[in-house]
Amino acid sequence: MRSLLTALALVAASVVVPAPPAAAVDPTLALTPPMGFNNWNTTGCDINEQMIRDMADIFVTKGLKDAGYQYVNVDDCWADATRDPATGRLRHHPVRFPSGMKALADYIHARGLKFGIYTSAGVQTCAKTMPGALDHEEIDAQTFADWGVDYLKYDNCNNEGRPALERYTKMRDALKKTGRPIVYSICEWGQNKPWEWGKGVGHLWRTTGDINDTWSKTVEILKLNAPLDAYAGPGHWNDPDMLEVGNGRQTTVEYRSHFALWSIMAAPLLIGADLRKVSAEHLDILRNKEIIAVNQDRLGVQGKVIHQKDGHWVFVKPLANGDKTVALFNESEVNATISTSARAVGLPASVGYTVRDLWQGKNFQSAGQISASLPPHGTAIFRVKASQDWYRHEPAIDTSLDVAVSVPGIPSTITPAGEPFVATVTATNQAPIPLLNASTSFVAPAGWKVERLSSERAAVLLTSQSVQSKWRVTPPAGVTPGAHALRGSLGVTWVGHGKLSRPVEAGVLVPGAGPSGEVWASDVGFTTERSGYGPVERDRSNGGYLGGDGKTLTINGKTYAKGLGAHANAELILYLGGRCTSFSSDVGIDDERDVNQLGSAIFEVWADGTKVADSGLRTWRDDAVSLTGSLKGAKFLRLVLNDGGDGVRFDRGDFAAARLTC
Repeated sequence: MRSLLTALALVAASVVVPAPPAAAVDPTLALTPPMGFNNWNTTGCDINEQMIRDMADIFVTKGLKDAGYQYVNVDDCWADATRDPATGRLRHHPVRFPSGMKALADYIHARGLKFGIYTSAGVQTCAKTMPGALDHEEIDAQTFADWGVDYLKYDNCNNEGRPALERYTKMRDALKKTGRPIVYSICEWGQNKPWEWGKGVGHLWRTTGDINDTWSKTVEILKLNAPLDAYAGPGHWNDPDMLEVGNGRQTTVEYRSHFALWSIMAAPLLIGADLRKVSAEHLDILRNKEIIAVNQDRLGVQGKVIHQKDGHWVFVKPLANGDKTVALFNESEVNATISTSARAVGLPASVGYTVRDLWQGKNFQSAGQISASLPPHGTAIFRVKASQDWYRHEPAIDTSLDVAVSVPGIPSTITPAGEPFVATVTATNQAPIPLLNASTSFVAPAGWKVERLSSERAAVLLTSQSVQSKWRVTPPAGVTPGAHALRGSLGVTWVGHGKLSRPVEAGVLVPGAGPSGEVWASDVGFTTERSGYGPVERDRSNGGYLGGDGKTLTINGKTYAKGLGAHANAELILYLGGRCTSFSSDVGIDDERDVNQLGSAIFEVWADGTKVADSGLRTWRDDAVSLTGSLKGAKFLRLVLNDGGDGVRFDRGDFAAARLTC
């Protein structure tokens, strides 16, 4: 009976009760998503007051303050390991912050900025270097207020199992009692669905676990946050964690997508990079005032996904003045043209529309189509309105360059040397007015063989009409392996204004020569690889997201010297060139898992478009299972690690002793 009562008590304690009324939190704060900086993702505990002062100075000198960023926030490890024995108050770390937190706040305030601080709703913070605020809410809140804190990030570590709503409400009440306006950020990682109770408790709440500077994690978090649009609004925001723009492990295309998508989702824009090291190109992303204006729009609506299929996404966000912001996102691994219409995004019928490209800062006229040709992982973002002066702007013309798929399941942009492929350049008039003398052209890298298969010309190109050309392209046998650029262009006349051109580019990848003999897969060059958490590792387990930090491959106690360590969802493509006959590997969940003993995945082996081996579901409890598959005649080997159906946490999977016979 006692065990039953105990179980019932635990269940009751975990039930989330309705939140206090929305007026309980200061309703005048965070009416638009907070913008600023937090050091954790770039420095961790390697932090000091000079670095934070430098960030404040850079906000001013590099135009970030002018763009709208205002909070300069310090994360974990700022405090001494113990409280003041006389007062019970937190105190600054004597080495990292010798001048104290009040002096730091004063320095930041003197520059017209605001100061943010960190603690955890537990007995210790997440780094376990300083005391948490659990059962010290009032004294800590008053300490923060006395120092001049404007923003509190309240984490979730070492919470002793106490109910989240209880812990976060206590700090809310303590902050309110101080009388100081402090933006309150709930950071419990989405574990207790804070979007359902956070309004009135905090001004923003984390919807996910921590972000890191990988494309796979960025997309994973996007997919968790995007469906929660109904819960966001002025003073209560979904928080998919900090911006990674500028940290250096993603491409500029990916960082632009990250920034545009966080902006249209009305996410807090907290820079997580060391601004002393961010390139000018990436600073320009962070300072894009037109995209920031979308994020900071006073209507306060989170952008909604109105289409998602085959990695093609369409977001729409209504703005206070009646305009609509539209983001077109290409999650896929190949170039794609993604489209929607003015009517589909909720604009009234009109002869013409003004479509403003927020990356270019330029207006175009459209008959209603909103479209963009996008590279892999690219995002276009537009501000669209029905207008009377649409005719003043350049015509909207879609120009795309597509490479035909030659092997099912393999991105069409992988083009082996000596093997021809077909490239197609297409241009479509999306403007309400006709265009004249339209034709497309194509250019391949020097030394590549190009044959024109067809080439259309149009004396008059009406709305929605296209011209197209097709080209057979062959990379020479001796071409240098790696990325190469193909270029296309439209030439056209805009009546009364002269000639226009619309260039377009597509990247293709030429793989190196295929393997020969008996070889370990980990000794073969990767054609492409992606992994859910960090890179695919050679002869080590997956490890952390930075890469190069895995451990010995180990499946249920059995170790392997050779193999590949990945994390679901993962895909690795190796170019074989038809040279290989078979593949073999022991597969299973690596022993590098946390104390929760989680992890499950399905391992697949594909020869071109044919699946030749499948492990079925493997969990952390299972021994390795051997897979073999025929590769006879295949150009490519594709190794896939899929989620086992319970989420991807700790799904570190090994293709151990992975061997090719060629």
